[in-house]
Amino acid sequence: MKNQVAVVTGGAQGIGLAVARALAEKGAKVASWDIDRANADAMASLGNGSIAVRCDITAPAAVETAYAKTRDTLGVPSILVNSAGIAGPNMSVANYNLEAWHQVIDINLNGTFYVNRICVPGMVENNYGRIVNVASIAGKEGNPNASAYSASKAAVIGFTKSLGKELAGCDIAVNCVTPAAARTRIFDQMTGEHIEYMLSKIPRGRFLEVNEAAKMIAWLASPENSFTTGAVFDLSGGRATY
Repeated sequence: MKNQVAVVTGGAQGIGLAVARALAEKGAKVASWDIDRANADAMASLGNGSIAVRCDITAPAAVETAYAKTRDTLGVPSILVNSAGIAGPNMSVANYNLEAWHQVIDINLNGTFYVNRICVPGMVENNYGRIVNVASIAGKEGNPNASAYSASKAAVIGFTKSLGKELAGCDIAVNCVTPAAARTRIFDQMTGEHIEYMLSKIPRGRFLEVNEAAKMIAWLASPENSFTTGAVFDLSGGRATY
């Protein structure tokens, strides 16, 4: 990956930061698109010319600006890892707050679309690219009292399969991963009861470690992944049934 340019959304912490580190260690120059103030310090710790770009992925104009800054500073991105996302509140469908619903869909689904949309043309022009969208096991199985999150991540899976088929004639791989829960700041958005529910569903009996996710994602983003596209890779500790 030496001298390749990678965009990682949500790179300030959690899985996104672990992925940014893994890609930087392999020689990629990373641009982390995030609204978290910790983003700048996180990227400074990577070195290798990596940069922090403040970006609200729910705003198409902001995504376009982030892409232009990345391209002008580092070059045309050949790697995209879309890791930014939120869980939203834990509540029943009947009681789900409408504003919260729209926020979850806007970040997890619309943001994924905006970021992929801006990065694809440069990859097509260069006939090379690797895209990894971070979905969730909830997108396959549907977690109770998490309808917006489950629906948004199911949509990310469908979007990834569609885009993978669109770009199959190029050397562009588009895949997604469906992690089980990892102990990151996303837990701050969940009730203790919901966290215990998720743990109870993992046959391994523990949560996913962010570095475990980063290693799989880094391979999917590498030149070695030259055939597989439009696929879903599980990181569920045995929870996934299909």
